[in-house]
Order: sequence, then structure tokens, then C-alpha cells
Amino acid sequence: MRVVFMGTPEFAVTILDRIQQAGHEVAAVVTTPDKPAGRGQKVKFSDVKQYALDHALPLLQPERLRDEQFIAQLQALEADVFVVVAFRMLPKAVYTIPPKGTFNVHASLLPQYRGAAPIQWAILNGETKTGVTTFFLDEHTDTGAIIRQTEVEITPTDTGGTLHDKLMKAGADIAVQTLHDIESGTVQTLPQPEAANLKPAPKIFKEDMLICWDDTAENIYNKIRGLSPYPTAYTRIMAQPATEGEPEKVFHIKVYQASVTDIASTSKPGTITLENNKKMLVSSKNREISIEILQFEGKKRMNIADFLAGFRKNNYTDLLF
Repeated sequence: MRVVFMGTPEFAVTILDRIQQAGHEVAAVVTTPDKPAGRGQKVKFSDVKQYALDHALPLLQPERLRDEQFIAQLQALEADVFVVVAFRMLPKAVYTIPPKGTFNVHASLLPQYRGAAPIQWAILNGETKTGVTTFFLDEHTDTGAIIRQTEVEITPTDTGGTLHDKLMKAGADIAVQTLHDIESGTVQTLPQPEAANLKPAPKIFKEDMLICWDDTAENIYNKIRGLSPYPTAYTRIMAQPATEGEPEKVFHIKVYQASVTDIASTSKPGTITLENNKKMLVSSKNREISIEILQFEGKKRMNIADFLAGFRKNNYTDLLF
């Protein structure tokens, strides 16, 4: 079929590539406008734009999705179907253009985990399974009629990164299957079931990333792995003032990897215990957590043994929350 693809991150690129490999004609790619990023504020392309450039695909980067010129450009493409992956919410004037509809590939088993960060929230909440759903767009966020779903296991050691990769591959498979259903006229849809205990997946903000050491070790572990490698859970530590009256200085520490030990916590949450200067244990509500990979503010990411080789515990407080 003739397809217009809309997406932004790496997750979308794999799906776009699989659609091309399956023999569908990508009439155009729609992605976000370029924007400056990082310390140098250099203009950064989205992953989807880079793919489109590398494969000489027609590219659209509208500032406003309701722009009349953009809508006219989409209409002129005469696509059969639009495919949306990790993009912005489309207005009705856009998603109703193609005669065979517009479907989204979402990284959860809808209706659970509607929103911007379903991969991270599934791990944060300690789920043991998630999946990918394709559904036709309607006027609300992630509420349209379900076309296909496929389950993906979440192992106890999965991180946001590893689960992202699993779901990305599953998403590519289900997107191509959905296109086949639509092309062959065999597509069947189901309305999303009404669920009493819906778990949302809103965008993750800095306050969501702060580790609360007064929580259970299991919840802390899930936060660390769910937000690793991005956007990354973090904790704080304060330097002990060298002289009276010296201003307090608080440093942020990103935590990329940790494990839950069998050691019961008897000290107040956030208390640091060092073992032979090779291990860093932190007290939680119930059990000690072993920090394994971290990044101290202003330093590079390193494993705990390398970090402790230059860390002077007496110069700092325990971890803050």
C-alpha cells in the first residue's frame, strides 16, 4: 500500500524500516521540526528524519499539524493509510484523510498505560508483562479501536532500555501484520475494554526520577531499572562543609544499575555503607540496595569499584531524598 509514516524516535525508525522492507510504498515521512539540543545548542534531527534522509524519502516537518498547507500536502499524497509511532496527537482533519484510516503502534497492552511513557511506567509499577497494540486513531489519546495486540515478557532484570528494544521489534512485526490486515480487507477491530483500574503512562518529569530511599527496596529497584538508561533515576548527596559558615553544596548522582540484597536495613533510609571500598550499600525501608553503576555530577559514568577508588565518604552526608 501507499503509506505516510509519522514518528520521531529510534523506536519508530525500526518500524518504518520494516514497513519499507515489506514492500509498501512510503509516500512521505512526517516528523518533528529540528530543534537545538545539548550544551552547544546544535540543531538536532529526529531519528526518523535521519532515516528519511538516508533513504531519500519525502519529508515533512510541520510546526502546526492543523496548518492548511500541511493538510493539503497530505491530501495530495493520496496515501491509502497513515501509520503513527511515538508522534504528536493528530487532529481529526489529519487522521481522517486516508481512505483506509490511520493507525498507531503503541508500546503497551491497551487500555493499560495510555500516554507518553508506557515502557518506563510498566517497569516502575513492577509488571511482569506488557506488549504492543495497534489501533485506529480517534479524537482521544490512545483510546481507539484495537486492531492487534501482542504480549511481551518483562523479566526481573529488564531495564527501560532492554524492554524498549524488545517492544521495538514486536512493534515492527505487528505494524506489518496490521498493514496486511488492512490491505487484504480482513482487518477486525475491538473497542477498548472498560477497565476499572487503569494505569496511566504520563510523561516522566524530574520529580518522578528522584529516588526516595524511604520506599521499599523492590520499588526503588524498579525505578532505577525502569528509568535506565534514560531519563535515569537520580539521588542527591551533600558535601560536608569544610569550615563553619561554608554554604552547603548538593550534588546529583545518576544511578544506572543496582540490585536488591538479602541484607535487612537497620539504619535510616539513605544511609551509605561501604564494604571493602568495593561495594556501596544504601539503606531503604526494608533491605539494602547495592549500587553498581552510577554517574556523580560532573563526572563520567562508572562502575562502583572505580567510583569508590576516588570517593571519600567522610566528605559527604548520606543520600538525601
